[in-house]
Amino acid sequence: MEFNPVLISVIVLCILCLLKINVLFSLMISAITAGLLSGMNIEKTMNLFISGMGQNSETALSYILLGTLAAAMAHTGLAGILAKKISEFIKNNKYALLGILVVISVLSQNLIPVHIAFIPILIPPLLSLMNKLKLDRRAVACALAFGLKAPYIAIPAGFGLIFQGLIADNMTQNGIKILKTDVWHYTWILGFAMFIALLFAIFITYRKPRLYEQKDEIITENKEEKLNKKHYITLLGAIVTLVVQLWSGSLPLGALIGLGIIFGFRAVSHKKMDILTDEGVGLMGYIAFVMLVCAGYALVLKESGGVESLINSIIPFIQNSKILAIFFMLIIGLIITIGIGSSFGTIPILAVLFIPICTKLGFSTPSIIILLSAAAALGDAGSPASDTTLGPTAGLNADGQHNHIKDTCIPTFIHYNLALAIAVFIAVYIFN
Repeated sequence: MEFNPVLISVIVLCILCLLKINVLFSLMISAITAGLLSGMNIEKTMNLFISGMGQNSETALSYILLGTLAAAMAHTGLAGILAKKISEFIKNNKYALLGILVVISVLSQNLIPVHIAFIPILIPPLLSLMNKLKLDRRAVACALAFGLKAPYIAIPAGFGLIFQGLIADNMTQNGIKILKTDVWHYTWILGFAMFIALLFAIFITYRKPRLYEQKDEIITENKEEKLNKKHYITLLGAIVTLVVQLWSGSLPLGALIGLGIIFGFRAVSHKKMDILTDEGVGLMGYIAFVMLVCAGYALVLKESGGVESLINSIIPFIQNSKILAIFFMLIIGLIITIGIGSSFGTIPILAVLFIPICTKLGFSTPSIIILLSAAAALGDAGSPASDTTLGPTAGLNADGQHNHIKDTCIPTFIHYNLALAIAVFIAVYIFN
């Protein structure tokens, strides 16, 4: 197992990121490492890498268009008004601010599924307030990561319905028939564990004040205090974006029509279209491209054969021990998800390999649901290439004072992955 291409590649990725090598370059180098260690030549590795990037093309396009939508909202002043309303509501209570951000991020997954696109709209105007409150941004990163991750694990709506549908479909394909509406009956335990971890992060780990330099010129200002016609048009564009996405199943189409309403009804002048598109690419383009590169990296890992050999290498150690089986399965899920940055993309890989082992060892269906869900979700919080970490950093680092690895990845990794692992052992014990 020590020369396994997947394991070595993920270790290389983590080391490079800790050394502050750009995530894009780290992913490319790690993909080449996996390919070469598996016996592929450099040409085949790069061809696989590039061909795999297309698998995340819809996600990348969605982020670019949502970034443009975010820029349009910022230009109308809507973001500034919302930030001011939040400031007035919390009355210098940092915990109230964190609570509001958790609620908004949860809604972004389930009720209004815009995912991380709200972060570059809302967070930069709030940085000045956070600085005045001496709020540790690591606590904010944990709050946002919770709202981006726990809902799709525990709530059967929006992105949660997609994640839980993947769990159900892949379990059914591998011989265990369940409905996607049954999944949340057990995965809520994982969401509850993450909630406990969130409270621990906010009230214990990062409760102490932390000083930041006040850079008011970076923070979006807004002189208007009342909603006017252009704000209502912008809100209509956002609502239509949601409706079209739910109706058509296409987030890019929804965002495109939403932008059409904003420009068509002149909430923002069409003369600013190029400027806003540039700003949209600036807000979300980097994350979009990271998602493309992640898909390429994931294909190289799959084709390397390292995942199967990783599983085969642990089977002799498992024997008939469910405890050891859980431990090794969680570790493998963690390794894969840290590498590819997507719990959704990890599910099909793990289901094929884990379900036969679980069935052989006599795990109950609820236990398999919990184990597969947690193994796929482990690493999403904490992965340098995950939108769960890239999103919060995009907003919190708007003034250059928030480090992606040290201030987002490491705090979210420690709190949420430990919580998920502990919850799995407890839940499997209860349901088995």
